[in-house]
Amino acid sequence: MFKTVKATLARHARRLLRAGATRRFVRHQDASAAVEFGLVAAPFFAMVFAIMETAFVFFAGQTLEAAVANTSRLIMTGQAQTAGYSAADFKNAVCAQIVALFDCTNSLYVSVQTYTTFSAATTTPPVTNGQLNTGNLPYAPGGPGDIVVVQLYYQWPIYVSFFSDNLANLNGNKRLLVATAAFRNEPYQ
Repeated sequence: MFKTVKATLARHARRLLRAGATRRFVRHQDASAAVEFGLVAAPFFAMVFAIMETAFVFFAGQTLEAAVANTSRLIMTGQAQTAGYSAADFKNAVCAQIVALFDCTNSLYVSVQTYTTFSAATTTPPVTNGQLNTGNLPYAPGGPGDIVVVQLYYQWPIYVSFFSDNLANLNGNKRLLVATAAFRNEPYQ
């Protein structure tokens, strides 16, 4: 029974292929590349933009780490204390390190805290309910021999919303970048 059904289907298929319109339709493949590209283009471009945005976030984090390493030396060596730096002066020194990549006035925050021991130091960012709490960020550079933790917080905007759930860790499609330097001040005079 299966052999006769198979033979009948093969006979009908051959008859359809002999028909001129069907044969031309089967051979006509001019737009197949455009259709295939249309199916693949959206996921491809979404992936490319997500990779580029992830690279920008990584690069921004590395730039912030370099800035905290360079500017925290001002406190460690006592230059900021002897020059009478305020929190705004120190933030300006940080912004001088990261000119083109960041919005220093609106999204960069600086925290400088002094501790008695390294084990007492905390590096937890002040985030509550998905928002960075910037209301009480201290600026206490300490004196000679004090243990100091300098932290820079930056709210980086995430633009590719397809992957924002994986990359954003703050409300409003933002990623909190944190750079930290912990050290003991030198015995400056």
